[in-house]
Amino acid sequence: MSTQRPPTISPSAAAHWQRIAPAATPWLHEEVASRMIDRLQWINLQPKSWTHWGAVRGGQQAHVALLGKYPKSVCFMPLADEFIADEAIKNIAKNADEGNKWKLPSLSNLFKKKPKVNYSSPVDGTVDMLWANMHLHNALDPQILIAHWHKALATDGFLMFSCLGPDTLRELRGMYEQLGLPMPSHQFTDMHDWGDMLVQAGFAEPVMDMERIVLTYETPKKLLQDLRELGRNLHPDRFPALRGKAWKTKLEGALVEHLADPAEGGRLKLTFEVIYGHAMKPKPRVKLSEHSAVSLQDMREMLQGSRGR
Repeated sequence: MSTQRPPTISPSAAAHWQRIAPAATPWLHEEVASRMIDRLQWINLQPKSWTHWGAVRGGQQAHVALLGKYPKSVCFMPLADEFIADEAIKNIAKNADEGNKWKLPSLSNLFKKKPKVNYSSPVDGTVDMLWANMHLHNALDPQILIAHWHKALATDGFLMFSCLGPDTLRELRGMYEQLGLPMPSHQFTDMHDWGDMLVQAGFAEPVMDMERIVLTYETPKKLLQDLRELGRNLHPDRFPALRGKAWKTKLEGALVEHLADPAEGGRLKLTFEVIYGHAMKPKPRVKLSEHSAVSLQDMREMLQGSRGR
């Protein structure tokens, strides 16, 4: 197994969250997905097929928008619950034309004919785009996951992903540290480390960028509600038992004391660092030695590339 990044994820906590995570997309995930879709304007490739990794949590509205952007392509949703995914898309499509934030043609017309969605994993090396929004920072072993994504893509296919970066929840982390409490979340990986892992997995020309999204809240109750929707504390040294009502009252008071920002009229402030990544899967290269082995699939791709040139 590869070195895990981030190193502070509890395997049992990560597995538990995967089982209990609600089949709904947090609003922040949808916002990040919309910004990812804006970045597609710089990519000329029109995928014949693509994979939406973790679509239900990664962005249901974004999923509809991507179906509208690539109406002739086949979409794969591996390991998705078909009933949940279908219901989510139907519910979005009912009111999709009201205030269409995606600036697409009528989305309701898109659903008069069922989109080309396949709820199984694609054959390795066949999809032209793999889309993974706000998923990678919760992966137990992201290096293995990135290698899996690389294997799924066709040559010259591309990966689009986003995840949370190390400045996420810095105000909350500072408060917990001052109060001598266990950390409120696991550590998040820096974008340069993600870039290194992409290259190690065989991707080429990784492009990484980040932005900080600052949210403010009128009440600690609303802040905690948002955090619960986004995920759970996966740190192995998190508090191991359940907290009571007295703890919640104390926590809400601490949030008001430590996170209130005078520049925001006393509203509670939280920072989220969002990392965006894009990388291509290049044609395979063979390192020559006295005895070299090449798979049949790699040989086909190299020969096809030679004919194209």
